[in-house]
Amino acid sequence: MHILETTPNVAPITDLILTWTHIGQALVGSIGELAFIFAFLWKITAVEAKSALEAKQWIQRIVVGTIGVEVAGSLVNVLTSSVPPTAH
Repeated sequence: MHILETTPNVAPITDLILTWTHIGQALVGSIGELAFIFAFLWKITAVEAKSALEAKQWIQRIVVGTIGVEVAGSLVNVLTSSVPPTAH
């Protein structure tokens, strides 16, 4: 018996991971864009300096979160592509 015959097919699992990663990125991206717009409008229309500072902090959090999602997506792509071709 060859090793390839007993190796499980990981392609469906890899496809499932990539699909859910793309769905997650799309959701976070859409929600992040909307949150960014609201935080930016909040910063522009803020009357008090404290309120503008809070809006600026939220903008920073949104940007960092969006970058984190992109890095996580890249990491998933690296990990799924590191599966040996014989396992596909």
